[in-house]
Amino acid sequence: MTGDHLAIEVSRLTKRYGDVTAVHDLSFTVQPGVVTGFLGPNGAGKTTTMRMMTGLVSPTSGTATIGGLPYGQLARPSRTVGAVFDANAFHPGHTARDHLRVYAAMGGYPDSRVTTLLDLLGLAEAAHRRTRGFSTGMRQRLNLATALLGDPRVLLLDEPGNGLDPEGVSWLRGFLRQFADEGRTVLISSHALGEIQQLVDDVVVIRRGGLVAAGPCSRLAGPPAVLVTSPDADALAAVLTADPANGGTAPHVEAVGPDRLRVRGLDAPSIADLAAAHHVRVHELVVETPSLEELFLHLTTDKAVS
Repeated sequence: MTGDHLAIEVSRLTKRYGDVTAVHDLSFTVQPGVVTGFLGPNGAGKTTTMRMMTGLVSPTSGTATIGGLPYGQLARPSRTVGAVFDANAFHPGHTARDHLRVYAAMGGYPDSRVTTLLDLLGLAEAAHRRTRGFSTGMRQRLNLATALLGDPRVLLLDEPGNGLDPEGVSWLRGFLRQFADEGRTVLISSHALGEIQQLVDDVVVIRRGGLVAAGPCSRLAGPPAVLVTSPDADALAAVLTADPANGGTAPHVEAVGPDRLRVRGLDAPSIADLAAAHHVRVHELVVETPSLEELFLHLTTDKAVS
């Protein structure tokens, strides 16, 4: 391992269960210092892949390493990796404090760390309540507290926002952003694409166990479109497609209403300058960045990958 900045490297990872291939020849890298979203339809192989990263599932072939080492070779795994996979991994008779103390003792961490995490995760008032009475959101918080006992450099989170109220989701977003800003590594799977879009920097998208796309959201989404409102929409479309300063490649202009155009291939200032030069009225320019949901659907439908 090099320093405290630990990348996750997945190389040609494959997992078969009899005749069923859950993950196939999967390769990608999760970089430190950013939050990476791990996306795919149900059954795509996300949870299986994350479990292989932590040694809970043995790969049929390929490797998954953290800081250059397989999970089983890490000197103190819980100091390196915190993982949340199961929101119900609690003894129903234990209190929140009991649960954390058991795992703290297993990892060799002091009770003071338990108190710190109960405060950090907003569980101090529920510390002496039995986990059988916890809501889904409280279970998610306790799971995350368990993963953080060793103050790890890497977090692997499978659907951590399930059951959280808006305040909890906002807190989680801020916490993970700060965690990544400290140079740590975050891989988070989620189906709540609207929420995860506000959190992630990079995405890894898989389908049927194989890689579809990986990289920064901004690069995968492509250049934004510009929505233009103009009472002279037809005249403006003619001006934009006849632009001689466009390097020989005409922008794509689509009418989306009587007075509205969607323009790809020119940015908003260029559109405004051309309109002004040709005395064409423009009432509004809105930059449209594709949503993560649109990107996800584009990448994972049969048409997109056929």
